Amino acid sequence: MKTYLGEFEEVVLTMVGILGDQAYGNAIVKETMERLDRKVNLSAVHITLYRLEDKGYVKSEMGGATSSRGGRRKRYFKITNAGLSLLKEMQVQRKKLWELLPQLNFAAFQS
Repeated sequence: MKTYLGEFEEVVLTMVGILGDQAYGNAIVKETMERLDRKVNLSAVHITLYRLEDKGYVKSEMGGATSSRGGRRKRYFKITNAGLSLLKEMQVQRKKLWELLPQLNFAAFQS
C-alpha cells in the first residue's frame, strides 16, 4: 500500500532533509519561515514530525540537556531511507505533471 503525504508533511520532511543533523522543531519553523516566507506553528510542526515518524519517514533521538534550555533536551529528527525515497518519487511525479502543463504565461495571471 502506497502512502501519500499532505503538502505540509512534504514541507516538513523536506526541511528535515535540508537541516540534516540540526533538524528539530524550532529550526524547522525558522527555516520554513525564511526559505518559504510562510508562517508555521511549532505545535503543527511537532505533530507532523511525530506523524512522519509513525509512518517511518523520519526517526528521532534526544540530544543532550543544556543550561540555555533550562536542562531540557532537544529532540532531533533525521530523514530515513524510506523518507528520502518518497521525496524523490514525489519530485519525479511533480516533474512529469509540470512537463504536461501547457506553456502558460504565468505573468498574465498575476493581478
